[in-house]
Amino acid sequence: MKANRLSIIAPNTPIMIRNVVLLLYFTLTVAFTFSQGNHTIGQDQYFEDSILHGTSTSGQHNTLSQAVHAADLQQILDNDGPFTVFAPSDAAFNKWPGQKMDELFKPQNKTELQSLITYHMIAGRITASKILKAMCRGEGEARFTTVQGNTLIARMDGIDIVLEDGFGNQARITTADQDRCNGVIHVIDSVVMPSKI
Repeated sequence: MKANRLSIIAPNTPIMIRNVVLLLYFTLTVAFTFSQGNHTIGQDQYFEDSILHGTSTSGQHNTLSQAVHAADLQQILDNDGPFTVFAPSDAAFNKWPGQKMDELFKPQNKTELQSLITYHMIAGRITASKILKAMCRGEGEARFTTVQGNTLIARMDGIDIVLEDGFGNQARITTADQDRCNGVIHVIDSVVMPSKI
């Protein structure tokens, strides 16, 4: 004879005890289902904590967010990594002439825009403390190869970490260590250049 799924309750079990057992079984079933649902929410939350989501919702990276989408790099900054992103604020981009950004946003200049954005990215999760340790090993200077391929130099200026590109342009880290699920964001106050744009 096939066992009934509730055959753990003997036929002669008093009704009150039977009801208690059934209530316990129902409660555990609901709790298990709910926990499975929470697991799914956790997976969704993972992407909401990405670098892309962090810059898109920060309120101070609107230009960077638009540039990432124009360069078709949103999937990389949402799903891949880990990356360290030195994220220029809107105020940093506002230092540029408006026509320069308009030119970069044109479809025919997508390669240059991708180069600019990936020059602000380093593979790996490089926190401010790791940058400082690298500077100590480098006697006050640390060099990082960007995803774009060129080098960024980090030095101290007072209590601030300052980045310098190959043309002498400098950017100061104003907010460090914004931890994301696929890396870390450091907000900077200027745009650094991989080449003359």
